[in-house]
Amino acid sequence: MQTLNKHVGLFIDYYELTMAQGYLLGGKKDCRVTFDYFYRKNPYGGGYTLFVGLEDILELVLNFRFEKEDLNYLKKAGFDKRFLEYLTDFRFRGDIWSCKEGEVVFPNEPIVRVEGNIIEAQLIETILLNFLNFETLIATKAVRIRQMVGDQIVTDFGLRRAQGLGGIHASRAAIIGGFDSTSNVYSAFSFGLHSSGTQAHSWVQSYENELEAFRSFARIYPDNCVLLVDTYDTLNVGIPNAIRVGKEMEAEGYRLKGIRLDSGDLAYLSKKARQMLDDTGLYYVKIFASNQLDEYLIKSLKTQGACIDVYGVGTKLITGKDDAALDGVYKLSESDGKPQMKITDSHEKMTLPGRKKLFRILNGDNKFYADAIALVEEKDIGLIQHPYISRKHMDVSHMKKEELLYKVLNSGKRITVSRKPGEIAQYAQERLNQLPEEHKRFENPHAYKVGISEKLLILRDKIVNSTNQKYG
Repeated sequence: MQTLNKHVGLFIDYYELTMAQGYLLGGKKDCRVTFDYFYRKNPYGGGYTLFVGLEDILELVLNFRFEKEDLNYLKKAGFDKRFLEYLTDFRFRGDIWSCKEGEVVFPNEPIVRVEGNIIEAQLIETILLNFLNFETLIATKAVRIRQMVGDQIVTDFGLRRAQGLGGIHASRAAIIGGFDSTSNVYSAFSFGLHSSGTQAHSWVQSYENELEAFRSFARIYPDNCVLLVDTYDTLNVGIPNAIRVGKEMEAEGYRLKGIRLDSGDLAYLSKKARQMLDDTGLYYVKIFASNQLDEYLIKSLKTQGACIDVYGVGTKLITGKDDAALDGVYKLSESDGKPQMKITDSHEKMTLPGRKKLFRILNGDNKFYADAIALVEEKDIGLIQHPYISRKHMDVSHMKKEELLYKVLNSGKRITVSRKPGEIAQYAQERLNQLPEEHKRFENPHAYKVGISEKLLILRDKIVNSTNQKYG
């Protein structure tokens, strides 16, 4: 999908442009740099995050340019003629390494590494952060909901409650996170997703009575008829009318596919509905449920023995409730061959210097055991150290390791094959299956170990001590 057809270069924060112009006019345009993308905290109080959005940012980076209209706008905004001439033929010609889309990741580890001249690396920051932070947030919410739904069907109903056009990519992220389908036709068309939907209360209200509305819908959609039964009175009117139509369909050689509950006590109503359907021989009719669902409400419904076959999840998925955003950041780690890091009084805000790689360490059962951040020149690691607690370290020399960062762009050209959301979703599920259960708990999940190599530790401490001596 072409995410932005025009003006891609203007999908940017203003200060990226002021810095880029400053680099050019200050004689730094050829300075080679490395930036890392990482996030600081798992969303939703969880023990992991699902990395999503890579395909979209690669498309955007490859199409990042400034059109004549863009340059005229920037000229009116006061940018220098020399900078505008530079932007005329601008293309990203750097390199990008990344984890695979659909990878299970953890806080403070480099998920994406960008290398190039300082202007090109700076200018793509906003696009990278915007798409990766949002899609990763929604996909992680979707995983949690799928975890609670289990093998039952779950569909995305969220477009009407989404933050504008963000709903397009939120639906993509939901499918990668494990959802079966989406009501979002635009996303289904654009990304090759499965779209689905039933009817609204307005359909029922537009007829003289509910029974007539149900019969009309059944005549038009005899092979895919799901009736919304809570417009007036679910138990006394809606379900009896649906049963009547269901029996009429049987007489004509068709089967009512399902009924949908969209309000009220879903646990109680679903159990009553199941009993009423079964008592009349409509045991095959599925019960669909929607209305402000999330992983916690679904857990509660299951605990209460609710008879729900299909879940429609909207607002709380598509908005990433209760986390408004993933705190992903993009930080400079090397400049002109010299390692760089941010040094603050808060350990949580301190970054790791240099060009880095990421190892995943597996136990004897091929389950994820720990991750290790190392310098790119390190071929293997033996000891990993807790980033901030000196006495905490672990020998992993005997354990199996995987490198997680792959080169995806080389000199501005893509060198990997594009993957569809379904393929990414399958990979995500395979990786989630390798994550031990204690990290998947909704409450008080076990903290996953992320350590750094001895060489990286020595480099970091050397820079910190040097800076303290210089400015202390």
